[in-house]
Amino acid sequence: MKKTILYIAIFFSIGMMAQEDTIINTNKASFELGQGLRFNFDNNNYQFKISGFIQPSYRYSKVKGEDGENEFNAKRAYFNISGTALKEKVSFFIQTDFTLSDPLLDAWVAYHPTKNITFTAGQKRTFVNNREMTFDEDKLQFTDRSLLSTDLSDSGREFGVFLDGKFLVGTVGIDPQVAVTSGDGRNSFGTDSRDTDKGGLKYGGRLDVYPLGYFSEGNQGFSADLLHEESLKFVIGGAASFNDGTSNSVGEGHDDFVIYDENGEAQLPDYRQVYADLLVKFKGFSFLGEYANSSATGLEQTFINEAGTVALQPQQISEYLALGDAANVQLGYATKSGYALDVRYSNISPEFEDNSSSILRETTAYTLGLSKYFKGNNLKLQTAFSQVKYGDDTKEFIGELILQVVF
Repeated sequence: MKKTILYIAIFFSIGMMAQEDTIINTNKASFELGQGLRFNFDNNNYQFKISGFIQPSYRYSKVKGEDGENEFNAKRAYFNISGTALKEKVSFFIQTDFTLSDPLLDAWVAYHPTKNITFTAGQKRTFVNNREMTFDEDKLQFTDRSLLSTDLSDSGREFGVFLDGKFLVGTVGIDPQVAVTSGDGRNSFGTDSRDTDKGGLKYGGRLDVYPLGYFSEGNQGFSADLLHEESLKFVIGGAASFNDGTSNSVGEGHDDFVIYDENGEAQLPDYRQVYADLLVKFKGFSFLGEYANSSATGLEQTFINEAGTVALQPQQISEYLALGDAANVQLGYATKSGYALDVRYSNISPEFEDNSSSILRETTAYTLGLSKYFKGNNLKLQTAFSQVKYGDDTKEFIGELILQVVF
């Protein structure tokens, strides 16, 4: 009897130990450069990740006829945490940039009712800008964004609600996206209760079509063809937004200016942006073409003084908002060994060229980029040389070198 009880006790002990080992083995931690520190629990049903990247940089700039300037800097220093609960179909993401005085960039929670649909609430990178602005800062083809991106956007982040769809119809990929945001960019509600959101909401959307199917897994999210698509792939996209009352030049901030109605009440202008773009990838070659137009409305019976005695002149709105057209074209080739050569042309055309006080001014930039990808996009060395010509015939040379490490 005692032996029987002993055997039963040993059996249950072994069973409990095996169960404990099973539980332990389902909780795993791993680290890989570019993939972050990852934790998986309960057979990968719950996932947590710590990641980020740094970009030490050197920049030289010289305006013709003036002394050159040298700058050593941490261009970006990102830190993020993310997590996914597969059973609950919920994910979250928080990201900061410690080179900024207000470092919070992203803070959102998403619900995934199906594998093709995602609802997101919080602050995140919006998709209603040009394609390059939808790419994360560590995935840029050059050391910095184009004139089109920097002159018509700020960080590209908004606070609001977002709906993303991703559907494959036969071999054609269709991605519709819509967003309703505060219209005041990131951290849009200010630093205290007195610094509140200004104007109405911003409404926008984007539609992307992949006629020949989606890019290969891991080859999305940036313009360079690092994985060498075996067959021709391209995406045609368009985006548009309407900001119902803005007080920032590109609709990503607030309280930078105010104009009034005849009663001395704030009457903020409406701001519209329209984008069209094409991205092509094939066997290491890539082509990105983008066009943008920005305009304003809601300017009837507006005044620049509270007393309502000085009317806003037709061209004067360009001194408050970035208005005009922009184009960006970039072509590149990346070898399988990780070397890349890229060229870019960008142009800005203000809506009112004869207004010397316009926020946008006639600008043209030519850029040559050289990159070495040591471990995909996660460890790379990039340099870029730009010649920028402004409308008054001022010319500026800019050279930049960055080292990027994604951890």
